Amino acid sequence: MKLTHLAVWTRDLEEAAAFWRDYFDAEVAERYDSYNRSGFASRFVRIPGNDTCIEIMEGPWVTPHPGEACGWAHIAFSVGTNERVDAIADRFRLDGLLVSEPRRTGDGYYEAVVRSPDGTLIEIVE
Repeated sequence: MKLTHLAVWTRDLEEAAAFWRDYFDAEVAERYDSYNRSGFASRFVRIPGNDTCIEIMEGPWVTPHPGEACGWAHIAFSVGTNERVDAIADRFRLDGLLVSEPRRTGDGYYEAVVRSPDGTLIEIVE
């Protein structure tokens, strides 16, 4: 079995596409507008070096991120070194999207936690 993609709701599909493109150098596919579900649109995001895609989806029924709630809590990307974690955290800090400063966690990861404009948490780990 192979994971093909993860999906995340957003209130602004184009803002989400720009976020993934700008911060993660992602390739963002063309917008898909559903003919069967009025108001639904999505785009697939492919981050270099990953086989698994992220599907970003919007619809007029999507509500703001509730904070911690049942469901997926975060995604994590390994960047290889502590120095890369620090550099990425610096960029997110400047833009007000850093949630947790780089640190060694109790489970042994060196990580920083950042968030998307919609509030989705993303761990950047060594």
